Amino acid sequence: MEGGGGGYVRADKIDLKTLDQQLERHFSRAWTMEKKKEDSGGGSGSRSRRKKEEWEIDPGMLIIKGVIARGTFGTVHRGIYDGHDVAVKLLDWGEEWSRSESEIASLRVAFTQEVAVWHKLDHPNVTKFIGATVSRGDSTIQTEDGLLGMPNNACCVVVEYLPGGTLKSYLIKNRRRKLAFKVVVQIAIDIARGLSYLHSQKIVHRDVKTENMLLDKSRTVKIADFGVARVEAQNPNEMTGETGTLGYMAPEVLNDNPYNRKCDVYSFGICLWEIYCCDMPYPDLTFAEVSSAVIRQNLRPEIPKCCPSSLANVMKRCWDGNPEKRPEMDEVVTMLEAIDTSKGGGMIPPDQQPGCLCFHRSRGP
Repeated sequence: MEGGGGGYVRADKIDLKTLDQQLERHFSRAWTMEKKKEDSGGGSGSRSRRKKEEWEIDPGMLIIKGVIARGTFGTVHRGIYDGHDVAVKLLDWGEEWSRSESEIASLRVAFTQEVAVWHKLDHPNVTKFIGATVSRGDSTIQTEDGLLGMPNNACCVVVEYLPGGTLKSYLIKNRRRKLAFKVVVQIAIDIARGLSYLHSQKIVHRDVKTENMLLDKSRTVKIADFGVARVEAQNPNEMTGETGTLGYMAPEVLNDNPYNRKCDVYSFGICLWEIYCCDMPYPDLTFAEVSSAVIRQNLRPEIPKCCPSSLANVMKRCWDGNPEKRPEMDEVVTMLEAIDTSKGGGMIPPDQQPGCLCFHRSRGP
């Protein structure tokens, strides 16, 4: 059918060259008129109509510098925003990942969820969120080498820059030297206070691990990376599915059972062991072996005999197999603050003390 306003047009009857020229002239005129409206403050274009989110920043004020970390979906850079040192998490879900439109849409929803959670938080043990931006197809960001066009599927999150790096890296550096007991307890208190605050805001982090903890220049620890954080559901059955990092994941999460904020408490218990020992839990087991043993055999990291009972008790209570028996994080803070660190109790390197790694009273932080 060729006649009638609602009929079809045969593709072989279309003069594509002429149509392209007509469209080019049309959009050129439309863009010029829209630009004039925007410049005069009366624009009705998409950018004028679109409501700016609370968390959005002006990408023109951002300067991207060198890469400091690489992850699954992008990179973390040093940067400057409005004259301040920042860390920039740059995410690109575009063509190089060969993702479908539905996958990209899902990632964008997750991104929006992350920044919506993060931008409302304000606590000394939670990394300060500065803002985020989503590419609209015409966004550019400034680098040390000049302007860079942001791909259509790119987003970035800007947070305060913490020069101490990750807690994981700090523990690896001290694997042989170990940490003084008062340092262990202070690091643990920082994390516990941060998690207690998150839980008071009804937020479950869901991926508590030493890689997601950052240190500032005074060695204060701050919780970071809210990529899988969720506002806690009223109904526990609404929170299921494996979310987190194996080795730190609670049995109920590994077993795909309903869970709540107590999964963070379990993960904290594993982190506490790791901070005290400056070592990795389950180094000789595969992922499958860990998962099975944690669920079926109540596997937990072995607590050194020299570990003070006050700290060992916190570990055991936090990683109890029954979530209801685990303490709330504000109770964990209270228990840790009550620990006497004046007599030592930290581990010492095995080459300095044969046999059991026991109390080390003389070494400072």
